[in-house]
Amino acid sequence: MIIEIDFNSDEALYLQLRNQIILGIATSQFQEGDSLPSVRQLADSIGINMHTVNKAYTVLKQEGYVKVDRRRGAVIAVDVDRMQTMGELKRELQVILAKSSCKNISVDEIHALIDEIYSEYR
Repeated sequence: MIIEIDFNSDEALYLQLRNQIILGIATSQFQEGDSLPSVRQLADSIGINMHTVNKAYTVLKQEGYVKVDRRRGAVIAVDVDRMQTMGELKRELQVILAKSSCKNISVDEIHALIDEIYSEYR
């Protein structure tokens, strides 16, 4: 997976990195058990500080996307509790759907958009 960082974005670098790794998992570019590059390797390859990569890996670990193995480093381990994830998604979607409602976006348009995006992850 090629990770691209937008240095002009308002989004924090560690969040961009986190999001790209999550997208890599969702699109099967990363599989359960795959090792991610070491903090030093990834920092050097994309030209960011090691602490930034470490922060992204820490967030991914807290969110249940990776585990840290002393020998293998950060390893993809998508073992997040399903009910917890559903609760988080519901809270996030409530805000997104409220925004959509305020902009008069129909339920059918939302469903079509979700189907379009979700089809990329199958």
